[in-house]
Amino acid sequence: MLIGSVVPLGLMMGPMMCGIYLALFQTRRGRPIEFAVLFKGIDYFGDALIATLLHFIPIVIVVVPTVIVFYIGMVGAVILTASQREPNPGALLGVFGLFVVVWFVLVALLIVLSVAFTFAYPLIVDRRMSGLDAVKLSIRAGFANFWRLLGMLLLTGLISSMGMILCFVGVYLLLPITFAAIASAYEQVFGLSDLQTNPPPPPPPAFI
Repeated sequence: MLIGSVVPLGLMMGPMMCGIYLALFQTRRGRPIEFAVLFKGIDYFGDALIATLLHFIPIVIVVVPTVIVFYIGMVGAVILTASQREPNPGALLGVFGLFVVVWFVLVALLIVLSVAFTFAYPLIVDRRMSGLDAVKLSIRAGFANFWRLLGMLLLTGLISSMGMILCFVGVYLLLPITFAAIASAYEQVFGLSDLQTNPPPPPPPAFI
């Protein structure tokens, strides 16, 4: 995660995620793993990069204009208040209230995107799917299991937020729980494939 974060534009985040799931799946298959397995996600660089871009581009398209409009509105409200003889904090409070509402909507959209892309990297690693196909199937499976995945992501997010108490270091200590939970959910929905026969992925049923 650290390596994926420091590389510009998040170019290595996808391959690093693939390496994590590759190690988890090999563990579930009872195969020995070593530290180098985490870096074998680079073998899926192209497909992982496509999945990463498809995930983050909608976020950028929605978040950046919203933040720009907010600051423009805030500056306009300040100028309008300063031009009046009597201070009118109502304009600033109105802009701030609108921003809070919009921010909650953005958070909801980000959560929906997180659910939709939950299985993208596991599908690339386990089913050897292309980035685009993995994203499309992940979206189908994500919405087919939306509320269960939402509960799981909220729970793991709560656990990660508790890790922030330890000067943010605890987040990295608890991340394995998050990835293992997603890998377990993937196994319940799709099952681990036999890499020798590489069967097509089944339809996305609900998992318990």
